[in-house]
Formats: sequence, structure tokens, C-alpha cells
Amino acid sequence: MKKYSIYTLVAVAMIFLSSCEKVINLNLGDESGKLVIEANINNTPGQQIVKLSKNVPVSNTNNYPPVSGAQVSIRDQNGTKYDFIEGPLGTYVVYNASGNPGITYTMNVLLNGKTYAATSKMPEIVILDSLSFKKNDFGDDGTQQISVHYADPKGIANQYRFLMFVNDVQVKDILVSDDDFTDGNKIVQELRQRDIDIYIGDKVRVEMQCIDKPVHTYFFSLASQSGNGAGGGVTPSDPPTNISPVSLGYFSAYTTSTKTIILK
Repeated sequence: MKKYSIYTLVAVAMIFLSSCEKVINLNLGDESGKLVIEANINNTPGQQIVKLSKNVPVSNTNNYPPVSGAQVSIRDQNGTKYDFIEGPLGTYVVYNASGNPGITYTMNVLLNGKTYAATSKMPEIVILDSLSFKKNDFGDDGTQQISVHYADPKGIANQYRFLMFVNDVQVKDILVSDDDFTDGNKIVQELRQRDIDIYIGDKVRVEMQCIDKPVHTYFFSLASQSGNGAGGGVTPSDPPTNISPVSLGYFSAYTTSTKTIILK
């Protein structure tokens, strides 16, 4: 299994990218002020959220100007439509909604007379069975390493994104994988991250998202070149997006499974 995290040096990561994935040609540049769309719908009933912002130079990545006044909706292949309302500036929400695995969803954002659209097919759910931990292989400072345990379904191409929270603080590292070489296996995968040190006594929560191929490609490319995540910072090159016309960001219809462990 390919295991990726953003702490890998850019040069090494790009070499690894070219050897393990189809080569992706990206437009170089550091232009700021572009629209960033972060749109999601999942299979868990509750709030579904779309965030709109403008990207900024890397040196200013803690301040992403929100984009207000857009019309945002998501429609499924059967015609059911969810109209999002703006809450906090730049955050658009629909309440008490959920998606269904196997269904294709289309997002539309209308802003200043221009429509941005993207489609994403929600994969079948894969259950995150458990979490485990062991002493970090690097150093002797008592830090711990988290692993996820799950069974990859046989005969189905699966892509995964992992979100980790340490004492309810989200780890910034982008962690993605696929089953190109592990189809149908029982998986024990280390989530190698350097953002937050983990010690005995900490509470760690991991959300495993089953994502479609275009979304995996987006996060894999982003992880390979930038330590700033998907929040809108200008990276050395723009990761490939499933949004048309080409914008920054992504639209993901995903299934989710979560586990929590207290290190004792």
C-alpha cells in the first residue's frame, strides 16, 4: 500500500509520485485571489458543508478571506436537490441531510454570474475496525505512532483519506492511500505524521473516508507538494481538481467511519 504524508520532502515526494501514479501536469505559479471551493457530502445524517474562500500567498496561510453571497446546491442522480444556506461568512450549510453509497452527486456554485460544477460518486462504506499504537520508530522521546486496522473489500478499487485528531485538535498532515497493491487484504497501516506529538494518555480520533479516484488524486497531489493542506494557501502548483471551470479545491461525496482510542 502506498502511504503518504506531507512531511515528506518535496523533491522526494515528487519522484515517488511520478513512479507510482500517472504523471500529472500542473500549472506552476503563485497567483493569489482565486476562488477555493471545499465541498463535501457524506453518508452520515446531519450537516453537510461547503466552504468558499480566496487563496492567499503561503506566507499568509492563516487568513483565508471568505467568499459570501453565492448560491450553492448539491443534486443527486435521482433529482433530489439540497439547497445550502449561508451561515458564517463563506460557509454554506444544509441541515439533516445525508448521501447514499453508489449514488453520483453534482455540486453547483453560482457566484457573480459564473457557475462552478463538479460531480463525485459516493463509494461503498469500508468500516474502520480499530486503532492501535506503538512507540515511535524515530527518536527516544516517548512519542507514539498510530495505526489503523480495516479489511479492504476484494475486487473493488478503493481510495482512502484519513483525518486524525489528537485531544480534539486536527492534525494538519494529509494522509491518503489506495488499494492498488493490497486489494482484498486485511490492512494494518501506520498513519505517519509529524504535526502533533502523541504521548501515552492522549486521546486520538481517526476518521477514515472512502473517497473516489479524482478526490484521491487531488489530495495525493496536494500532500506531495505542500504542507499547508487544502485551506487555500498558494502551493508550488495547483493540484488537479474535479471542479469545472478549473478552480482551486474539490467536491467529495464520501462515506465515513470513525474510531477513538485513549493511549494507556
